[in-house]
Amino acid sequence: MANVSFTFNGESVGAEVPDNTLLVEFIRETLGKTGTHIGCDTSQCGACVIHINGESVKSCTMLAVMANGQDVTTIEGIADGDKMHPMQEAFHENHGLQCGFCTPGMVMSAIELVTRNPAASEQEIREGLEGNICRCTGYHNIVKSVQAAAQVMAGK
Repeated sequence: MANVSFTFNGESVGAEVPDNTLLVEFIRETLGKTGTHIGCDTSQCGACVIHINGESVKSCTMLAVMANGQDVTTIEGIADGDKMHPMQEAFHENHGLQCGFCTPGMVMSAIELVTRNPAASEQEIREGLEGNICRCTGYHNIVKSVQAAAQVMAGK
């Protein structure tokens, strides 16, 4: 067993967990936050993407103890109260989701992408989201969503 404590969506959390607990399992089962999805069990789909200290990470590839002392943000932590994050709003307005299963991970990856490259081209967005699989939309509206959010996030 290991003690784990970190900042989670702005609040301190901690628990004792088995050493082999994946971070995605800790988030879903211990903390009860189910926005971070488990989609493939092989680190291929990106449904479990979260931010660790502002960087996108597939939480199925990380043990909970590895997050010790870090700042962890999930899809539940990016809105400002009832006001959605600009990326969430853009996905909603541009129909960047259908079933919604990939959306939390896609949104988290897109936020980091736009933060690093606010003027990303369509090709750069497509390449930046390669680690996230959507089985519904064909990516056209996802790319439109990221482009729209980039404009808002840049203050344009």
